[in-house]
Amino acid sequence: MLSIIVAIANKNVIGKDNTLIWHLPEDLKRFKTITSGKTIIMGRKTFESLGRVLPNRKHIVLCNDMEMKIDNENVEVVKDIKYLDKYINSDEENFIIGGATIYKLLMPYANKMYITKINQDFDGDAFFPKISEEEWKIIDIQKGIKDEQNPYDYEYITYVRK
Repeated sequence: MLSIIVAIANKNVIGKDNTLIWHLPEDLKRFKTITSGKTIIMGRKTFESLGRVLPNRKHIVLCNDMEMKIDNENVEVVKDIKYLDKYINSDEENFIIGGATIYKLLMPYANKMYITKINQDFDGDAFFPKISEEEWKIIDIQKGIKDEQNPYDYEYITYVRK
């Protein structure tokens, strides 16, 4: 089973120049809690933007450039979506973590989405696809903590495919 996890600002902005534009430590903690012990699937740029292999997670990097080599037992590079079948058809939850192209490519295969909706405008160059109300329903909404370290209004929204 594939699930999406993403933070989205107003106008579906998710990043700029291959980086997150905002810093929300509470959301990063949530990401770690939800994805720990799981498989995370991402594109090459997202993998490079992490700056390291995240602990306690298997990384699948979808990349056309098969010259890309990562010498780490927790990282697998695949060149085609067909190599993701075992994750798509698994009973275990596997997470799509970005970027924009990967979200768009794999959204039709996802069954659940963990969205952090940040109610703030940011200038970005990477966008999350539009969420269709005909295909997705909200099953949970929780208000995020706003404080000195987490300066934006945000909420956690969980969707499941109808």
